[in-house]
Amino acid sequence: MRAPMAAAAAAAVVLVMGAGLTGCGAQEGEEVVVASYGQGRLWLKPYDWTYLRVELPPSFSSVTMDFATDMDIQREQMKGIPRSELAIICLMNSNPQIPDISESYLDSLLSNFLPSGPFGNGNIINQSNLAQCIPFQKNTTVVLTNDQISPGVWYIGYFHGIGPARTQSKMISRGKARLVSTHITVRGCPTSAIWGPYCNQTVEMIGCSQPSIDNNSRNLLDLNTERRNSWYPREHNRRINILSQRNQLAEKEVGSNVTALVRMENSVTCSISNNSLCIRQGDMKFYFLDVVNLALQFEITAANFGVIGPSLICYLRYNAFPQRDLHDYSGDISHDPLVVKSPNIGRWYIAIETVNKTQMNNTASKPVLDTMCFSLKWQLTGCLNGKTGTNCSWEVYGLQRVPRRSPIPFESYYIPSNERASLEDSHFYLEQFLSNSSHEQFAWTYFFLDVAQGSAGALIHVQLKSDKELNYELYSKYGGLPSNDIWDYYASRTSSSNGSVFFSLQNSTNSDLDLSIFYAKEGTWCFGVKHPTDTTNSQTYMSVSLQGCHRNCNQKGVCHSSVDESGLTFYSFCTCDRDHGGFDCSDELVSPNGHIWQSVFLIASNAAAILPAFWALRQKAFAEWILYTSSGISSALYHSCDVGTWCILSFRVLQFLDFWLSFMAVVGTFICMATIDEASKRAMHTAVFILTALLAATGATSKKIYMLALAN
Repeated sequence: MRAPMAAAAAAAVVLVMGAGLTGCGAQEGEEVVVASYGQGRLWLKPYDWTYLRVELPPSFSSVTMDFATDMDIQREQMKGIPRSELAIICLMNSNPQIPDISESYLDSLLSNFLPSGPFGNGNIINQSNLAQCIPFQKNTTVVLTNDQISPGVWYIGYFHGIGPARTQSKMISRGKARLVSTHITVRGCPTSAIWGPYCNQTVEMIGCSQPSIDNNSRNLLDLNTERRNSWYPREHNRRINILSQRNQLAEKEVGSNVTALVRMENSVTCSISNNSLCIRQGDMKFYFLDVVNLALQFEITAANFGVIGPSLICYLRYNAFPQRDLHDYSGDISHDPLVVKSPNIGRWYIAIETVNKTQMNNTASKPVLDTMCFSLKWQLTGCLNGKTGTNCSWEVYGLQRVPRRSPIPFESYYIPSNERASLEDSHFYLEQFLSNSSHEQFAWTYFFLDVAQGSAGALIHVQLKSDKELNYELYSKYGGLPSNDIWDYYASRTSSSNGSVFFSLQNSTNSDLDLSIFYAKEGTWCFGVKHPTDTTNSQTYMSVSLQGCHRNCNQKGVCHSSVDESGLTFYSFCTCDRDHGGFDCSDELVSPNGHIWQSVFLIASNAAAILPAFWALRQKAFAEWILYTSSGISSALYHSCDVGTWCILSFRVLQFLDFWLSFMAVVGTFICMATIDEASKRAMHTAVFILTALLAATGATSKKIYMLALAN
């Protein structure tokens, strides 16, 4: 398997940022172009693939994608097409699609061709770690709005053939190259206060300042001084914004002693009085909350409306606008606060509407008010001094990235950023960082790291190795704290969450835990180690690294890197040997014995050249005898090199000799049998020498070459 380099695709990729376009005659409710991507003629050979990175800003309203290809695959033909010839276009959020994947994932992928049109055409496609795909068609236009897909980084994957590639022989690349071109237009609303797919929704926003806890005020949720320099470096100078209608800071709370544990919390609270917030029946109001660092929770509370007033329904959704039938959290905040534990770092959208349950039950005895006014309060809470957890009792550390000298971009390892870890060591001893607790049987310790922008095509590799039986559990989560109930990937000595194609747990033993997360999303990842409180008798080292290829292609191939068509993301892939295939060369396509027998039969088949050589010798046609003998020998040497047995010369030289002498043997046989004079035969031989040498050097495997050779 191989991936095409972006330069070889001969595709022009143009990115036009539309910041200057905003307000150029645009009226409220009208969309403006904020970005445009163009990709010209992209050729994909069999089993080739590449990606295009598309970034949708938070204020985008819709994206239009136009694809044009040189083939037309109908949906009803999908099952009848061999997967090696299937050409598809896939769309996936946050990370590239894995090009060579398991059979079970392929079945899920192919069944995910939504029946109601490309990418859904009205269906919601925000599914985690599952690509949405369409087959190559002559012309396809896809229009998606921000209530169908969320803002952020999306990857368009172009695949010509899926599944493990057969690499037993590299003699001929069988199959036709396919052409695809792409044009993408991203539209947004003219002002930041207008949102929605049709720019007809308003988002009311305001920032709340943070009260100082002492004379040296720091960001809410920052770690302590010696650790903060590596904790989420892109965001640590930003302010926490909690959006409301007035710039009011209500209060700051610092926790108290709880069961002899010092619980240090920092909270920011913003409130809206009932004179400010009024909603008509059937309307929604939208807000958003930016969580830029680790937080324990945020909660939303409503108050100050009538006893028989309507119910106030609140919807929350991470990184996308919530809807009545699509949201992450919802609740009636007229009775109880809506609480989100360990919210993900990023933007949370909030929608609020009033619902009169009395009227819905047709038992209303009083007229229903058209407009209701009430108060709202947002509160965001986090721990101080490098702590986290329910009682702020668990340790949390930021890991700093140390680059490696490697031909694969972004390869690096991560270590804690304090004096207890050395920059020279790619691992650190875990016990010195673990949390202590005398009240619980198990404790948690958290490690955060940042995957740099542009490295979504790499993998995160984590290994725990102990001198005793390993009794730790490892949880990971993108953008927030993992727990027993909420995590993206999980692994222990006895079990794991191996249901994802992006996760691998291999070669783990009673004292060793080894896991990898393929094509990890850019941004903040958290790894939580759940461990017994008594760890004094064991010594465990932990290594966390960003690598190019899984297990170095299992020593069955060579790791390479390429760049997507936009030039913004590197991705790594394996070029496997002739016996193996798959994403990491772990699939055995040909057994060792099978390879030997195939090599023997392929090389020995050239012994057939003995028959025409013997016939030419009997006829005293010495020129033809030399030609047939040389053709058979060169073909045997070429196939020996082709299957990896032995190469006496370079592959290209042997390939040229094999094809050239084969052409000469075919044409020379017809010339020898022709009833013309010897002078004409010598002239024809000379012309054929020149022509067939040119054909063999420029396009030996082309069908047209064979037709010309036969025509001669």
